[in-house]
Amino acid sequence: MAHLNWSRSSPRIYSTTRRPAVCWNSGGIAVDAASLWSRIDLVEGDITRQPVDAVVNAANQRLAGGGGVDGAIHRAAGREQLQAACRKLGGCPTGEAKLTPGFNLPARFIIHAVGPVYHDGKHGEPTLLASCYRRSLELAAENGVRTIAFPAISTGVYGYPFEAATEIALRTAAETLARFPQIEKALFVFFGQRDFEAARRVFESLRRQRRANTERVHPRESAPVRRCRLPSGPKVRFLPLKH
Repeated sequence: MAHLNWSRSSPRIYSTTRRPAVCWNSGGIAVDAASLWSRIDLVEGDITRQPVDAVVNAANQRLAGGGGVDGAIHRAAGREQLQAACRKLGGCPTGEAKLTPGFNLPARFIIHAVGPVYHDGKHGEPTLLASCYRRSLELAAENGVRTIAFPAISTGVYGYPFEAATEIALRTAAETLARFPQIEKALFVFFGQRDFEAARRVFESLRRQRRANTERVHPRESAPVRRCRLPSGPKVRFLPLKH
């Protein structure tokens, strides 16, 4: 069952108590669908302080640093050294992600993902936004990351509607985590209470949809049909009637 963890000394976390279930078989890896969502937590707090292996930065195409999350990560990591590392990468296209060291952050790595500027949702924005999360998780898996923290990419100055962006983020994360059981936890970090609560509602809505879909595909079994078997007896031979 999902629950809220409250602590005076820690940020608010929306999580599930169920541990991930991973089954190994000769055909590859089968991951229980419910366990995918248990590997996603929502956190209200400061993304630069998360004790994870990798932090995702909502970057621009030049990887030059900016405002919002991007500026906060550059300041916390050490602006000069992070910008020097970013210059060596030669920028990053929208929908893609690139990796640098975490420098002064608790995280070992920073994954710089470039989200789309929102226009009307009809210019490929959903596909590009989903690609940001997918490519970030792929890079994380390639570099041995077990825990990762995401911001709400493109929901600041890029103008992506928050609920729509959050649904894309959570759906894409759950789908991609199915490919990478070695990634134990993906945090989605929101700075303010309003965004945290809005994300929690989206999260719960998606979980309800998943449960409903599961029940449609695998309905609960009805009571088994009782079968009656007639007792066997001596074989009877029927003779033709004589007229």
